[in-house]
Parts: sequence; C-alpha cells; structure tokens
Amino acid sequence: MHNRLSIGARANFLIGMAENDPDKLKGPAGLTLRQIHEQVQKSVARDREAQKMKSELAQKPSRWQRFVRYVWDKKRG
Repeated sequence: MHNRLSIGARANFLIGMAENDPDKLKGPAGLTLRQIHEQVQKSVARDREAQKMKSELAQKPSRWQRFVRYVWDKKRG
C-alpha cells in the first residue's frame, strides 16, 4: 500500500513540474512565461541604461546648491 502512495506522489510531482514548465504555460496575450520573462529582462536592461544616461547628462550641483542642501538637511534632522 505504501509503495502505491509514494509512486502516486512522485507522479503527481512530475505532473506538477510539467504544468509549471515556463515553455508550456501561457500568460496574457498568448505569450509563454519564458517569453514574458525575456521581455521583462530586456525592459529592465533598457530602464537601467536610460537611468545611467540620464544621470550622466545631469549637471553636478553647484557649491551653493550643495551648501543649501547641507544646511537644509541639518535643519530637518
């Protein structure tokens, strides 16, 4: 009796793994979960690159601006 349960549990585990296969599961717009994951990775990389470019283009604050920020932060705690 015990063997049947363990075989059944193994079978259920393997079936569960097949159902969780990212190449077989479909998400919104009919894309597989793997395709969605790849799109998200590309989007994150683009966002990071855009943020890096944005920070490179930003001007450094002047001495006056740094001083005002220092005093302001000290007052706030």
